[in-house]
Amino acid sequence: MEILVCVKRVPDSAENEIEMNAEGNDIERDDLVFSVNEWDNYAVEEAIQIVDNVGGTVTVVTVGDDESDEVLRREMAMGAAKGILLTDDAFEGSDCKGVATILKGCVDKGNYDLIFTGAQADEGAGAVGGMLAAMMDYPYASLVNKIEAGDGKLTIGREIEGGNQEMNEIDLPCVLSIQTGINEPRYVGIRGIRQVSGVEIPELGAADLGLDAAAVGEAGAKVKKVDYFVPESGDGAEMLEGSNDQIIEKLIEILKANGGLQ
Repeated sequence: MEILVCVKRVPDSAENEIEMNAEGNDIERDDLVFSVNEWDNYAVEEAIQIVDNVGGTVTVVTVGDDESDEVLRREMAMGAAKGILLTDDAFEGSDCKGVATILKGCVDKGNYDLIFTGAQADEGAGAVGGMLAAMMDYPYASLVNKIEAGDGKLTIGREIEGGNQEMNEIDLPCVLSIQTGINEPRYVGIRGIRQVSGVEIPELGAADLGLDAAAVGEAGAKVKKVDYFVPESGDGAEMLEGSNDQIIEKLIEILKANGGLQ
């Protein structure tokens, strides 16, 4: 099975003090520590486990600048066989549709049975996987936390409300957005990263992917960020004490006082 996993280089929130930039339209990215998007890491691990069981190849791809090379090499050290870097000045400022369009150009150049994205990416939008599937006219499932490979099909589990799981059968080729907790991503050591440090990673731009530069990047973006700020902290929560009946009575009084109940 040929599996393509879409990964992304993101700021590591555990290692950084996040601040707004001077223009107030993004975070300050200078000197930040970056890592692979958490959800993408689970997707790569799942792809590797599937290939270990049924055979095939795992390829990781990312849209980014030259520094995104480090994310690809980390996932290759984890067990992915190949990496592809999609990089072009024309890609800067792409919205989710633009990123999906760029990834489609990469998918069209390969022969993949299965495409993974993380369930969350692009600042929480989580939209690229579904958009890519729609562009490819492939079946799609999100929040996938269980996969069983079959003959031309997959049996998949999806995380749904209330901690329940929904089971589905889906035809190949397809696009799946992987939820955290589907597996336990393996540890990647310095030795593994050194072993792949010299592996050539092809870089593809808009022309290589057959894309019109005006259809991606800031020029093609239908969604544009207009503001970026840290919400002001409130006064905190008010803890209600007493018996259940007393707490209910106090809560009703508070709701009435604030216009929540008439």
